[in-house]
Amino acid sequence: MANKKNKMRIKKGDTVVVITGQYKGVKGKVLRTFPKTNSVIVEKVNFIKKHTRPTQQNQQGGIVEKEAPINVSNVKLYNEKIDDVTSVAFKKVGDSRVRICKKTGDEI
Repeated sequence: MANKKNKMRIKKGDTVVVITGQYKGVKGKVLRTFPKTNSVIVEKVNFIKKHTRPTQQNQQGGIVEKEAPINVSNVKLYNEKIDDVTSVAFKKVGDSRVRICKKTGDEI
């Protein structure tokens, strides 16, 4: 089989809405993307509790709540102009590819 590249249409800094799961309907900003696992970390979504040891930086240690990755198929891009979620498509402009909103055709 040929190597298939994962093309993530969601980028760091995008505003997205969770469309399935416990956090359905929550709007947040993408903090980090993981193209190899096809997942993203969205702020204030999918919290986990991580137990940490006391270190030089964190003298206290204890239980820390942090965001965990969720699959990119569970989020959709939020478009502020139309105040709704949308899918992303690519359009070739000159020599570069540009992300566009599928509903309006506007550049993202």
